[in-house]
Amino acid sequence: MDHENEVGRKALEGADKEFLARRFDADRGHLRAVAYRMLGSVSEAEDAVQEAWFKLSRSDVSGVENLSGWLTTVVGRVCLDMLRSRASRREDPLEYYVPDPIVRVADTTAPEQAAELTESVGLALLVVLDTLGPAERLAFVLHDMFAVSFDEIAKIVDRTPAATRQLASRARRRVQDATPAPGPDVRRQREIADAFLAAANGGDFEGLLTVLDPDVVLRADGGRTLAALSQVVRGAEAVMSQAVMYAKFRKGSLALVANGQPAVLSVVNGRPGSLMTFTISGDRIVALHVLADPERIAALGLTEEDLALATY
Repeated sequence: MDHENEVGRKALEGADKEFLARRFDADRGHLRAVAYRMLGSVSEAEDAVQEAWFKLSRSDVSGVENLSGWLTTVVGRVCLDMLRSRASRREDPLEYYVPDPIVRVADTTAPEQAAELTESVGLALLVVLDTLGPAERLAFVLHDMFAVSFDEIAKIVDRTPAATRQLASRARRRVQDATPAPGPDVRRQREIADAFLAAANGGDFEGLLTVLDPDVVLRADGGRTLAALSQVVRGAEAVMSQAVMYAKFRKGSLALVANGQPAVLSVVNGRPGSLMTFTISGDRIVALHVLADPERIAALGLTEEDLALATY
């Protein structure tokens, strides 16, 4: 009889673990979205979600009424630790950093993961979030983007709910001050991006002036491999010169969507080069994010079939 009870107990434990695995998979997209907004890094977001699974598999959650909420706070705490560790060891100038984009080929159905993660969070917003302190970022992301209560967030940052509310309020003001106003519809944004590329390819400075905001900012990130390319360029005239220079090195182009925004990937001899993403407000380009880091470009997940669609 004892043997039968032991077999039954192990079978029940296996069923419980299987149930938890199914529940976790059901929440995985949401958790990935939380982590991506917290970290701005695809690989680190995946690491944070995986750590949440380890914590779940090692925890007694029999008394947890809202498992999705519990997992959200676990991911938030993991991300907070990662942000604090990043801040203490960061060597690269934050000014030049372009967050990880998630891309898909234009005019195709977005992969489920890309839609979950990025369609509502542009690179310009992620750049602003990178300027916040870890606790501010956590409070803003969890409360304003995912409606987590200040009581729950306070437990993560080890502050009172009132102090946590102040963290989110400060972050909200900075985000509102620095985030561009919404742009036109997707089709119109692509038209503006295409007009920019055509003008840059043709050295048409008048054409560039018509689509660039006077205060446009170009942020280029070459990573450690191409650190000399990393720079921030401000103002339409300075950006025009850079755009014409970039055009000379772009042999082929692949139209992409990056974080819900128009983007173009330069393709050289069938290999991916640099990615330029457009942030458009009104009918003008207000920000350009250029990712030229070879390692991160290689991690975009584009296939040979995708690259074969490039035009030359």
